[in-house]
Amino acid sequence: METSLARDLMTDEEWTFFEHFILAARGPNGRKPTNHRLVLDGVFWIARTGSPWRDLPEEFGKWSSVYRQFRRWTLAGLWEDILDALNQSGAVPDALQMVDSTVIRAHHQAAGAKRGTPRQGFGRSRGGFTTKVHLRVNAHGLPMRTEITPGQTSDYLGFDLVMHDNLPEPKVLLADRGYNADRIRKNMDKRDIITQIPMRKTRKMRVGVDHTLYRLRNMVERCFNKLKNARRVATRYDKTAESFLGFIDITSIRLWIRHLST
Repeated sequence: METSLARDLMTDEEWTFFEHFILAARGPNGRKPTNHRLVLDGVFWIARTGSPWRDLPEEFGKWSSVYRQFRRWTLAGLWEDILDALNQSGAVPDALQMVDSTVIRAHHQAAGAKRGTPRQGFGRSRGGFTTKVHLRVNAHGLPMRTEITPGQTSDYLGFDLVMHDNLPEPKVLLADRGYNADRIRKNMDKRDIITQIPMRKTRKMRVGVDHTLYRLRNMVERCFNKLKNARRVATRYDKTAESFLGFIDITSIRLWIRHLST
């Protein structure tokens, strides 16, 4: 294959990791796969390049077959299961965690899926459709949970989505002042989580922040930058919320694997 294609091919060690989950997700009466490793490589190529599915190189197989398998895996919750397993593995410290969000511009052809744009995670702005990605990361800047909402959604709602889960609880949680709400602080206090969230200037009751610790919050911003190296994440081309979130999770999993391999 050409060098540009070879960049997306898994190593044997990476495939060994994915193979266990793929075999577990396969239906007992499903057809025998032709080459799931090659299909997964094709999905990685789409994620990195942001290309339309029809432009998938022939070396990865028929584009429609690769797309259908991607959708099966996505709807079966495969990517979430893999992320959960990585988070529960204890391979990376999780006492310190961070949350943040970023707004992704959607391509104009991404809209138009069934059930309407809000349910597919689209919001309207002057520039067109947008989607907000909410992210929770650990002390190594690795994604723990990702969620999407319409672009105009409050960070308060996004916070509930990424923190209401069965993931390992942090001892300390860092977030910017966009998450400065009494409800969030009280909820974290009940869970014995120390919050480091700057106060808004309009707040009368002031709560101090450990600035040395708070500087580590840049890891969540760096994580967003790494995720956006995948063009399918940096710009939303997918009509459905499941597919777009699937590409975010796929890119997150590959960040984990690269980190653990080094």
